[in-house]
Amino acid sequence: MKRMKIRRQRLNRAAFTLMEVMLVLVIIVVIAGLGIRTLGGSFEKARVNTAKASLSTLSNSVKEYQIEIGNGNLPQSLEALVSQPSDVEAGAWFAKLDKLPMDPWNKPFEYEVTGTTFKIKSNGPDGVAGTADDISN
Repeated sequence: MKRMKIRRQRLNRAAFTLMEVMLVLVIIVVIAGLGIRTLGGSFEKARVNTAKASLSTLSNSVKEYQIEIGNGNLPQSLEALVSQPSDVEAGAWFAKLDKLPMDPWNKPFEYEVTGTTFKIKSNGPDGVAGTADDISN
């Protein structure tokens, strides 16, 4: 009789209770939520760093164009780095880039020439010009 009682107690305790399962699920959800939150910030930082690297590449290509092709003049648009402008001789021009890159948010970079200086920028994550998240050279 005593053996049956002990065996029955073991059988009753052989499975997890609903509370134990719920507690484990809550812990998993909390840990996953923290991980996703942390990774979300990392992805945005990676996009910003990618935009900065692309801006640096474009800026260097514009400077090379100015020295090697433009006779000291800046290109009027970034397209001049990819396809021959009408004001440049055929023998003097060569492509600086295979294609123009897009920013990490899939928008074109903006290019502005002011006299002897130029500015290349991305409107950043929000895609709106003139906000705090804009990235420029």
